[in-house]
Amino acid sequence: MPKAGSGLSLDGLGMPLWLVVELTYKCPLKCPWCSNPVDFDRYRNELSTEEWKDLLREGRRLGSLQLGFTGGEPTLRKDLEELVDEANRLGYYTNLITSGVGLSPQRVRDLKRAGLKQVQLSLQSCDSELSEMLVGLDVFAHKIEIARTIKAEGFPMVMNVPVSRYNIDQTEALIDLAADLGVEYLEFANLQYYNWALINRADLLPTREQLKRSEAAVAAARERLGKRLTIYFVVPDYFDDRPKACMNGWGAIHLTIAPDGTALPCQEARLIKDIEFPNVRQHGLDWIWRESPAFRRFRGDDWMKEPCRSCDDREKDFGGCRCQAFLLTGDAANTDPVCSKSPHRHLIDDILVEAENRQERAGADALIMRARCRS
Repeated sequence: MPKAGSGLSLDGLGMPLWLVVELTYKCPLKCPWCSNPVDFDRYRNELSTEEWKDLLREGRRLGSLQLGFTGGEPTLRKDLEELVDEANRLGYYTNLITSGVGLSPQRVRDLKRAGLKQVQLSLQSCDSELSEMLVGLDVFAHKIEIARTIKAEGFPMVMNVPVSRYNIDQTEALIDLAADLGVEYLEFANLQYYNWALINRADLLPTREQLKRSEAAVAAARERLGKRLTIYFVVPDYFDDRPKACMNGWGAIHLTIAPDGTALPCQEARLIKDIEFPNVRQHGLDWIWRESPAFRRFRGDDWMKEPCRSCDDREKDFGGCRCQAFLLTGDAANTDPVCSKSPHRHLIDDILVEAENRQERAGADALIMRARCRS
């Protein structure tokens, strides 16, 4: 666990060990929890192939080891194989984070030859009807085909399930599906409520009873399957009384580059409107990481207000998520309202009460699906 301090002596010795490149915000799916900005269509000036290559080289010089290709849907970039090949040459451990919709069996093989090391494939359901409702396209059979191809090519694979009240009751069936596919890792990623998920929070947030049943199903499966399948279960922040150590601290080990070259301490940081984030087209990555005001803004603990400033846990959770603090309280320097010590905890409790009392509505008609040019 990293220690908070005034300098860069954080987990990884001040290096951005985990580099995430959002190659594009384009995606054929319409997921109502998409982590991309609500106005994603305004960010059209994507980095070129050579600009991405330059960035990958800078990242390695800074000490980045893990590299995630994501989006949007990264497979929509025709230069993906070329970028994977360059990343492999530079010595990154490469991970493709994908919905699978832009993959074919041949392209999976091409990415294998280019040096891709791991694939994280998202699945929203264990049946085609619910899957289509949640993503807006009938892609379930294609996803299953691609999952089997990924495993046939020998890739380690993470099956990622974004969990909402619509699919949480399929936990046991999804575990059975993962075991049948032969994946090594299954991640139940209960949604974090930013961007599109925030818009749809009232309809996506599961009830406490649903969460308890799902956790019980995961515990039983772990006992049954043992080392055959590693299952991660990420509890929604709102149901906890202490915040997570978001990204191991602001600007500690994680660096995201958006499609237009904007550098971010996490993929959601654009939400904090009073911070001007630097762009790799104007600044070198070394300066961005070490010196830019945006990345220094919440490092250490000098910025902390009470109760964080005097809390014994401040070097464990770093005050929680800065984006969540901003979204729910209007000030990114406030204590994450998930924390029971926060003076704003009542905001979370009110949200949970609303979720418990909410009546089911008519499927996709209740959800605002990801779409272009939303203002």
